[in-house]
Amino acid sequence: MANHDLMLGQSHNLALGQNQQVLGHNHNVGLGQNHDFRLGQSSEHHLGLGQAHDHDVGLGHADHELGLGQSHDQEGDDGHSYGHDNELGVDQKPNHDDHEMALPTQNHSMVLENNELAVSEGQELDENMELSMVQNNEMGIESAHGLSIQESDFALSPSPVIQARMAHVNPNYELSVGQEFPDVKSCRRALRDTAIALHFEMQTIKSDKTRFTAKCATEGCPWRIHAAKLPGVPTFTIRTIIDNHTCGGISHLGHQQASVQWVANSVEQRLRENPNYKPKEILEELHRVHGITLSYKQAWRGKERIMAAMRGSFEEGYRLLPQYCEQLKRTNPGSIASVYACVDDNSFQRLFISYQASIYGFLNACRPLLGLDRTYLKSKYLGTLLLATGFDGDGALFPLAFGVVDEENDDNWMWFLSELHNLLEINTENMPRLTILSDRQKGIVDGVEANFPTAFHGFCMRHLSDSFRKEFNNTMLVNLLWEAAQVLTVIEFEAKILEIEEISQDAAYWIRRIPPRLWATAYFEGTRFGHLTANVVESLNAWILEASGLPIIQMMEYVRRQLMTWFNERREISMQWTSILVPSAERRVLDAEERARTYQVLRANEAEFEVISHEGTNIVDIRNRCCLCRGWQLYGLPCAHAVAALKSCRQQVNRFTESCFTVTTYRKTYSQTIHPIPDKSLWKELSEGDPNGSMVVDVLINPPKSLRPPGRPRKKRVRAEDRGRVKRVVHCSRCNQTGHFRTTCAAPI
Repeated sequence: MANHDLMLGQSHNLALGQNQQVLGHNHNVGLGQNHDFRLGQSSEHHLGLGQAHDHDVGLGHADHELGLGQSHDQEGDDGHSYGHDNELGVDQKPNHDDHEMALPTQNHSMVLENNELAVSEGQELDENMELSMVQNNEMGIESAHGLSIQESDFALSPSPVIQARMAHVNPNYELSVGQEFPDVKSCRRALRDTAIALHFEMQTIKSDKTRFTAKCATEGCPWRIHAAKLPGVPTFTIRTIIDNHTCGGISHLGHQQASVQWVANSVEQRLRENPNYKPKEILEELHRVHGITLSYKQAWRGKERIMAAMRGSFEEGYRLLPQYCEQLKRTNPGSIASVYACVDDNSFQRLFISYQASIYGFLNACRPLLGLDRTYLKSKYLGTLLLATGFDGDGALFPLAFGVVDEENDDNWMWFLSELHNLLEINTENMPRLTILSDRQKGIVDGVEANFPTAFHGFCMRHLSDSFRKEFNNTMLVNLLWEAAQVLTVIEFEAKILEIEEISQDAAYWIRRIPPRLWATAYFEGTRFGHLTANVVESLNAWILEASGLPIIQMMEYVRRQLMTWFNERREISMQWTSILVPSAERRVLDAEERARTYQVLRANEAEFEVISHEGTNIVDIRNRCCLCRGWQLYGLPCAHAVAALKSCRQQVNRFTESCFTVTTYRKTYSQTIHPIPDKSLWKELSEGDPNGSMVVDVLINPPKSLRPPGRPRKKRVRAEDRGRVKRVVHCSRCNQTGHFRTTCAAPI
């Protein structure tokens, strides 16, 4: 083969100092014997590139093909020549303090087929310095500087070639010598993001306050980077980098650098805009944007980390509880907010909160009816939220008091009901005779008997029917149970029980074991105003469930904001009503008037009437506001028989309803305001300015001892009656085995 020289013109000199060598990207080009590269005029280097001497052709930045810099040379003070614009991929003079060789910053690939480098003639390198493949055996490289290499100039040797991983580098992830970062954390974060974006894993070699060195985690891959701290400032700069991969990248779907903190940083902005962003949605976004697949737990923990930064930690919530209670009482005078801790270790035990606006509305305008319920918290330290809720004149829930306890037990229920009794006793001269509805577990029953001995304590029908449904799983029986609870007379009640007994004697026996005076309207002695249930959590599920996983102060603030919004909205809506009665009571009275049109009324005296209808004869006493059907007494509104009697003597029906059903009283229910609480950053300053509040600044409450078990927290509520219950054993009708159904049977056919 003829002797061919590769000449570089004067305008494109590649100046190499003594003992300098051109380093590339492991793209070995084996050139035939007796082929020279003549570099420059003043310094001619003959590189005999035979089989025993393979040299790399270095590739520089995207603007300098084949490692050639711009047309200007720059000679340093030490006699070495340096490219004006990153010739040889070097950003600055060699740093003799860090013994790392600076190399080009781009990741380039040359694909060899049949041991020949195939590049179409006239084709240039793209902005990512990637060579395009063609299916031919000729090689033509046309540089931007007029340098051409043809097949006749040299032939490729049959040496083995390693194909580098091709990656489209995002400019945001380019790393170069001299690149600076504000501190070491920013440096590590940038390198981590680059590794994830380019799909290779990084292994840290050195990492301290003054230096950071890492390499590609794949064995044998030359990629390596070294960064160091600048003197006197926290700034870190990249000193050396070998920006070349021979590993081909990672093959699995995960990534070693995709830590929980990286997940948190990646979705922080999205979570600030939408706190309800689900872990499943986080996983989908990470896969779509970064091409990696992580576990649900990583996404969930990443979200929790950002939420903790936004709302404060769980530990901080307990620590600031005394200050929070003081601020609540300062901004809402007359409210009750008390926190209790264990004497031994000052760990949290109980919290009781009731707003003055709720106390005033319940005592002056609501029905004397309370529902007791609880919900189990999903926060880091678990706990239970206890609730006491009344009902306004329109039938809506009216939360009165909240208690947070470390666990649900008889002692905590006794404490909560004692606090509730003290609340009512302080704020009223005459303690109202309450009707209380609950699931009647032992702790609640004992607490009601001790603190409200005159109260009527009945079963909440929602709890009772759910237990009945789980026992018999028969919709018809459940419907009959509800009908038996709603009928007004004993005769009707017994008729419903007989219907249940005809279907299932076991179901009838199960019902008769529970005294009807505790749940059936026909036997119940108190006034429930038509309310059979007090399942507060089910009714407030939309926002109580959302609040149950927050730190304790954030949870109570969530509740306060909801109540504040309710009071304001209901107050404004009631101002638009023009009727005498609230809408629900107005509808009930109009329905009674419609049915009363066909009734025959006989008057016995000024107060007593006999009303005859197709249902039978009923006696109405308008002075005592009672009817033989018991509808007037139980609901607080005149029944159809009473309406017929009142109409016959030209009385206004509205005057004979309970006062809680009037619009005037309803407006009084929500006449008070629940006021906002300042941000926690102002609590210490405000407490120090208050002589009565400065003492609580130094009181610290530790978290309770209970911790949430690992794993995804349960969202569905577990009822008290279901805990410890033996699960029903399922049976497969296909393979006759237990533990699965026919639809999930995996046995061979």
